[in-house]
Amino acid sequence: MNREPDKRALQQEALAFLRQRHGLILATRSAEGSAEAGYAPFIADDQGNPCIYVSELAGHTRNLLRQPEVSVLLIEDEAEARNPFARRRLTLSCRAEWIEPGSEIHARLLDRMEQRFGNTVSLLRGLGDFHLLRLAVDRGSYVRGFGQAYSVAGPGLEITGPKRGR
Repeated sequence: MNREPDKRALQQEALAFLRQRHGLILATRSAEGSAEAGYAPFIADDQGNPCIYVSELAGHTRNLLRQPEVSVLLIEDEAEARNPFARRRLTLSCRAEWIEPGSEIHARLLDRMEQRFGNTVSLLRGLGDFHLLRLAVDRGSYVRGFGQAYSVAGPGLEITGPKRGR
């Protein structure tokens, strides 16, 4: 008998998957309305929202500052995957929130980012075109493999049930 995994255990697994990743793929919309993909290193805040530190020189940053809706993809490394069709992945619909420079949360998140990614972050902190953005999670899906897709909600990635087709 095939039993559904415990929702709390799945939630913890999805959060661990998020926190183990170092980079994410962003899908944003340009001013002209075309879809644009981008990449950014990230850390997760205490609630599980990805936070990115990105330059205005990147198209995805300009897009996010103008239009904050973003889709995020975190995916298992190809070298770790047993089957390319069944790579573990987390897809999230988010809203980019600008974090005020000089605020306590800004400093705390950049300190954590510097701990994770090293001296490059300290160099970037001195550049005026970089913005710290929290990608506040609304909803998404966590795919563990074939026939194992689950809907998630909110920054804590609460499992709301199996993912259903449209």
